[in-house]
Amino acid sequence: MAEQLANTIVGFFQDRIPEELIVFAISLLPILELRGGLIAASLLGVDLKLAFVISYAANMLPMPFILLFIRKVFKFLRNKRFFGKIIRKLEERSERKSETVKKYGKWGLLIFVAIPLPGTGGWTGALVAALMNMRIKHAIGPIAVGVLIAGIIMAIISYGIPALVQ
Repeated sequence: MAEQLANTIVGFFQDRIPEELIVFAISLLPILELRGGLIAASLLGVDLKLAFVISYAANMLPMPFILLFIRKVFKFLRNKRFFGKIIRKLEERSERKSETVKKYGKWGLLIFVAIPLPGTGGWTGALVAALMNMRIKHAIGPIAVGVLIAGIIMAIISYGIPALVQ
């Protein structure tokens, strides 16, 4: 799914804005995150080192804000007509995905974020940590390392495998 979305976004914005900005914007988005950013960077021919730094920084940028403010945002939006269902679904989904984090704490959060599969990643990890009332100082490190590990895995997939095929 991330690859298909990244392809669509790259196709639309290519030749309109700088490749690095496309990578940054994709890496900021939930669902796509660093995974989509590195796929897009590979498609655009952005150097791996630069792509990794841009994708990592963009993916980590919203994490402190999610950890600090998402519960307040959810509380505010929960009683709004349009947002109530969405908030409840996000909370339910995060609750289902929180078992590993509940069982293993910070290590579980790191593992959850590090596995580059749909429904995992920094955004969901930060949401799970925030809804579990995990303190930011206990959550940000595992999230940062998890995003780093996911980035290494995705760099191998996005840059290494295509290089082997050629």
